[in-house]
Amino acid sequence: MLFLAVSLVSCSSDNDNKSETPQTTSRSANVTAISGPATGKIGVDINYDVSFIVDNACGQFDRISSISIGKEEGFQVEAKYPLETCSNQTPTALHTVYTFSPVSRGTFEIKFKKSETEFLVKKLVIE
Repeated sequence: MLFLAVSLVSCSSDNDNKSETPQTTSRSANVTAISGPATGKIGVDINYDVSFIVDNACGQFDRISSISIGKEEGFQVEAKYPLETCSNQTPTALHTVYTFSPVSRGTFEIKFKKSETEFLVKKLVIE
């Protein structure tokens, strides 16, 4: 009986010792530059360096998501911020890598949200 009581107590204390992940919120970040090749080949991944500005020094890259501005389709960078107040409110430039995997020939436009009303566009020709 004592063994059973000890094992139940130890199981419940394991849950109490979990470290909590800080809570965050995610917001879109405006892209300032897209760097990468203008040409490529079918089946060869092409990497683009995407520069963006976060609101403060606590902001970090979260993800790239699809977005529409009017009738145009493109991408936006989303940054995550801790819910606590950030001590350094200076906007910070960050970078991430976007990988494009071409499966056909043609001219493509890599579009990232630059502002609420426009995209920054990088043209890519796949031969």
